[in-house]
Amino acid sequence: MSKYKYYFRKPKSEITKDIFGILLISGAVAIVATSPYFIRNVFRVYKNFKKYPRNKVCDTFYRLKKRGQINFFRSKDQIYISLTRRGKKMAGWMQIDNLKIKKPKKWDKRWRIVLFDISNLKTIYREALRGKLKELGFCIFQKSVWINPFNCEDEIKLLKEFFGLKDSEMRFIVAEKIENDSQFRKFFKLN
Repeated sequence: MSKYKYYFRKPKSEITKDIFGILLISGAVAIVATSPYFIRNVFRVYKNFKKYPRNKVCDTFYRLKKRGQINFFRSKDQIYISLTRRGKKMAGWMQIDNLKIKKPKKWDKRWRIVLFDISNLKTIYREALRGKLKELGFCIFQKSVWINPFNCEDEIKLLKEFFGLKDSEMRFIVAEKIENDSQFRKFFKLN
């Protein structure tokens, strides 16, 4: 297991992933709280949960609350569920973990280059970023310079934001030409 996967501990449960996904997209979820059957109301509002046993969904909500990843609060006849700072980090990790770069049918003959210079104080972030770039299919150009031929600007922005990197720590370049790029064309199986 790589260092970064151990450090960030992503959720293994599909129920947890669904809960984080809904809360990440919506910000906060309001459930009618007029009846004491909170989980029944959750099932009524979010049909995604119908594929899971009710007791597992209930246990997952309360486990996330106990871990400090979600908050419940009541206002009038609504119960609101929202992610805490810790929960947002976990949801962010899930988003990063699911990143993929789409390979187009035809290459636009442009290279995407990621350069980073991350201080020794953030070693774990540097190693996690390297691991993620490799997982996304980047090829190492030099120690802190990685290359990919496919459009990935949004994915790189998300990584930069997730790791809290400044412009001075990470840059993204789109290049039309790289001298002697045959080794990279071969690596990416390009014409």
